[in-house]
Amino acid sequence: MILDASLIKSVLTIYDELMQNGLSLVYMGEFNQNITKMFTQMARENLEEESRERTFKNRVYHVMVETLQNLNKHSDELTDRNIGKGLFMIGRQGKSYFIITCNQVSSEKMHMLTDAIETVNNSTKDELRDMYLHQIRYGKLSDKGGAGLGLIDIARKTNKGYEYQFFPHQEEGNFLFLLKVEISPNKLNPIPSEIDEEEEDIEN
Repeated sequence: MILDASLIKSVLTIYDELMQNGLSLVYMGEFNQNITKMFTQMARENLEEESRERTFKNRVYHVMVETLQNLNKHSDELTDRNIGKGLFMIGRQGKSYFIITCNQVSSEKMHMLTDAIETVNNSTKDELRDMYLHQIRYGKLSDKGGAGLGLIDIARKTNKGYEYQFFPHQEEGNFLFLLKVEISPNKLNPIPSEIDEEEEDIEN
């Protein structure tokens, strides 16, 4: 049986664009615990095959886990089992890895996410550290702003601001939330051991 011409064109176009943009994994659908485990295991195996510094490998893995959790948390497109849906992509350009997520959010959540991301993007490393420790200690937002623990932690691990955009989508009041996170070995500054120890004491 011969494939439909329009389908072939679409598939080849998508394939070429994915390759040109360095994307190696693309998934669209539900994000449950099993899906998250599958992606993290695939990423771990892929990173282990590369001769990369261990700190960099750990941070790529950590950021991917946090990003998947945030995707499920912030998605307003839920299944009948209350599981979030969205688009997840991971790729590499040069020595850097990048993760892109896309999911549907309400206008209310769009404003909340914008405030949270801008808070993180405009904070120094010391301010992010203080926000992170405040969240761990008290389990609530600090006076600094409305960024959640996941967004703060990803920013600290990447040392790079978030790239993001919202696009109107289908029903009035809904938006597609597109977020990109980049992990570059050239931008990673090791977190001082005394800070790690303080965080570990708080978490335990």
